[in-house]
Amino acid sequence: MKLSEFDYALPEGLIAQYPAERREKCRLMVIDRKSRSISHKTFEDITGYFKRGDLLVLNNTKVIPARLFGKRRTGGKVELFLLEKEGPTCEALARPSGRLKEGEKIILESGDEVEVLNRGEVGRFVRFGRALDDILMEVGHIPLPPYIKRGDEESDKHNYQTVYANKEGATASPTAGLHFTEALIEDIRGRGVRIEYVTLHTNYGTFAPITTEDVERHKMHKEYFELPGKTAEAVNETKKNGGRIFAVGTTTTRTLEHCASLDTQCEMRHAKGHTGFYIYPGYGFKVVDCMITNFHLPKSTLMLLVCAFAGKELIFEAYRKAIEDSYRFFSYGDAMLIL
Repeated sequence: MKLSEFDYALPEGLIAQYPAERREKCRLMVIDRKSRSISHKTFEDITGYFKRGDLLVLNNTKVIPARLFGKRRTGGKVELFLLEKEGPTCEALARPSGRLKEGEKIILESGDEVEVLNRGEVGRFVRFGRALDDILMEVGHIPLPPYIKRGDEESDKHNYQTVYANKEGATASPTAGLHFTEALIEDIRGRGVRIEYVTLHTNYGTFAPITTEDVERHKMHKEYFELPGKTAEAVNETKKNGGRIFAVGTTTTRTLEHCASLDTQCEMRHAKGHTGFYIYPGYGFKVVDCMITNFHLPKSTLMLLVCAFAGKELIFEAYRKAIEDSYRFFSYGDAMLIL
């Protein structure tokens, strides 16, 4: 498969710069894979698609303020985007990276010095002189994606975080979950739906561009994940009893499918570690029955995953309709439910 097959043209005005005023009031496109139908709802209508005995799985990772700004001793500006919080030494994307030399010191807005070390897999290793958590709390910025053409604001500390986030470590939000409110989650639970969590610390692996024209040759940057025993048990029981597994986002989907691949019988059990599980068309899903997701960038791993789940032809028809109907795209945009 060629990467160019997963491209589409998007008017820049449809890229959401801010979220909906109320999370649950964003638009929801519903795709039924069996009937190949496409319908238009509001996100709060999603409760009507669940049945007693279903399982909703959410990614409870919490975004850290992973963007730092500083200066070189020459006065040149430097931006560091942490890939993972592993302090005091961790890997970061640095801009500009070409001019930075090993051993050089960057002075952050807080006055802290950061030492530039060797090159990593995708960025530069940097060493902090004091507790990284303290630095991030003082001068860290919310890591909004580059297609949001503004600086982070105070409201983003709340808006770019899911209401159920409690495991710090993500450097990008699992944005499909941004539409849920606590009331909506309780409504779903009240319908006899079990709700459980996985953790996948979303980082560069999810959003790194594909640089190979042959889709199959792309390698995912690894991200930390954890599947709790309670969630694994819930998946096994739901499958056994004929319920459906609803995965919120591509991160939850990849976590569940990765863990299923660890057992020849696809029996789920507690697992944690790092995963670079890569899903593209041709993959046979073993766990996830329904997916809640956003509208994704063209030629991205996320676009490939949803095409694998619903079929490229149906997804591209849905995206064509979304553009015609002025849906809002990407992280702060509208949502899609694939049944």
